[in-house]
Amino acid sequence: MGQHAHDHDDHSGHSHGAVGHSHAHAVKSFNSAFAIAVSVTFAYVIAEVIYGFSANSMTLLADAAHNLGDVLGLVLAWIANWLLSFPARKRYSYGFKRTTIIASLINAVILVASSALIAYESVYKLFHLSTVDESTVIVIGLIGILVNGGCSLLFMRGSEGDLNIRSAFWHLFADMLILVGVVVSAIIIKYTGWVWVDPVVGLIIVAIVMWGTWGLLRDSVHLILDAIPRHIDQAGIKSYLEKLPRVKAVHDLHIWGLSTREIALTAHLIMPEQPLTDAEHKEINEHLLHEFRINHVTIQVEAGTLDEDCIRQETC
Repeated sequence: MGQHAHDHDDHSGHSHGAVGHSHAHAVKSFNSAFAIAVSVTFAYVIAEVIYGFSANSMTLLADAAHNLGDVLGLVLAWIANWLLSFPARKRYSYGFKRTTIIASLINAVILVASSALIAYESVYKLFHLSTVDESTVIVIGLIGILVNGGCSLLFMRGSEGDLNIRSAFWHLFADMLILVGVVVSAIIIKYTGWVWVDPVVGLIIVAIVMWGTWGLLRDSVHLILDAIPRHIDQAGIKSYLEKLPRVKAVHDLHIWGLSTREIALTAHLIMPEQPLTDAEHKEINEHLLHEFRINHVTIQVEAGTLDEDCIRQETC
């Protein structure tokens, strides 16, 4: 009655050595990407602040504030990514995987706070117009496009399957798009004299950042509350389990994110005729990993009776 199938760090029958090496390599490669991105972006923030004040440009200062938040967010994401390489411990049986979710949530909050600052300063500047050194803004903006665009490419390949890496990618790629707007506004002011374009672009920056932040904030909150990740096909998983040979019902199916990369699943399978064999356990684990991207599987098999069915049936 209490037969279990567990699939933890071995990823459904794969050797510990192979998976450990692959996972460690991925963490190490992104650690290098974070080191480069943090160093280059922070140096650019300092340049933006210096030339933003000298050029009296709200868009440069606004983007500097946003970029500083990005640097802090990148550092948090970097630490969380580094902690993924730590093995499980006595009191932390899954290691420190959940720190990636916490980092993503903090990143989203930082973006919201920096957006509020940009909005406030832009509205103030809109009612207190002043001249801007357009040439300086254009040069610094073009450099920023190269910096943020180049750094965002470091995280492109991991942005789809990892919310933590996606937050890093979005920060940098959005900054590149924002700076395109900064350069365009400076060019418009240079040839038209419309200084109000500068704070208006600052408000547009807020809209762009908030548009991207909403998805990050929503997904981070979902993960921290153990909601089923959006890319997981819950209905497909349940259908697959229900159609397994000799399975009469599936109860207490739970799916949640252990980190921004790894997904866990638990389920009760009602099998009155015969429980799962070891080979079937392995096949189920491998199918859930390769078809549904479930990394950690725990299955409880119950015989079940008409008089006393699954104890968790009513709460499934």
